[in-house]
Parts: sequence; C-alpha cells; structure tokens
Amino acid sequence: MLKDLRTKEFTEKEARLLNPLQLALVGDGVYELFIRNSILSNNLELSAHKMHVKAIGYVKAKSQSAIMHEIEDKLTENESYIFKRGRNAKSATVPKNADVRDYRMATGFEALVGYLYLIGDTERLEFIFNTALSIDLQQK
Repeated sequence: MLKDLRTKEFTEKEARLLNPLQLALVGDGVYELFIRNSILSNNLELSAHKMHVKAIGYVKAKSQSAIMHEIEDKLTENESYIFKRGRNAKSATVPKNADVRDYRMATGFEALVGYLYLIGDTERLEFIFNTALSIDLQQK
C-alpha cells in the first residue's frame, strides 16, 4: 500500500538533504493515513466522528512523543540522525494544546516517518507503525 502512493522514490542522500520540516510534513500525512486505515480495518462499525476521535489518540504530539521514547534506542545511526534533525528543527509555531518537548519529539518522529516513506523502507515503517499500535497510549 505505501509504495503505491509515492510519485518518486528518493535516494537516501536526496532524502537526507530535505529540510526536516518537509520530511515531517510528509511523515505526518503518511502516519495519519496509516492510523486511519488501521482504525477502519479493525472497527468497521465506528462512525466517522468516532474514528476521528480514536485517530487523535495516536496522532497527537504526546502520543507520538511516547512512541518515539519507545523506539528511540532501536533506531539505526542514520534513523537517529534524521529523528534528531526533525526534533531540533525550528518550527514557527507550537500548538496550544501541546507541550513543547512533546511537540519537538513528535516533529522528529514525523520527520523519521517521512524519510523512511520517501526512501521506500517499508520494513522499518512497519516496525514503527506496529510499535505505535502496540503501545497503550491511554496510559501516556
């Protein structure tokens, strides 16, 4: 599914040269699509509103930060570099409902997801997405 959506597969070098906020923008969309698809696949009876509310539990900054804390020590050196570039990127704004530290961790998470998606590393994306689904985010 993921490979079918890309219009261009970037080399690792090309993707590393992108602005980390560009990677995060792509990663945000990819992760959101994955979560929505997963929720729909496992909860066909849910209304669109209830699906949306459930998705928010996974895509909010606090949850993405919790996921990142869970996988950070399992990243390759290259993945850690991408994550840190995203985490340290200077964003013009921080949402009112997000802690600054969580927001930065979430931006790093999204940059990593965007990077892996653009280079076509579906194996690592599946690892990250499966980890995200396995974490009890209600406790975070």
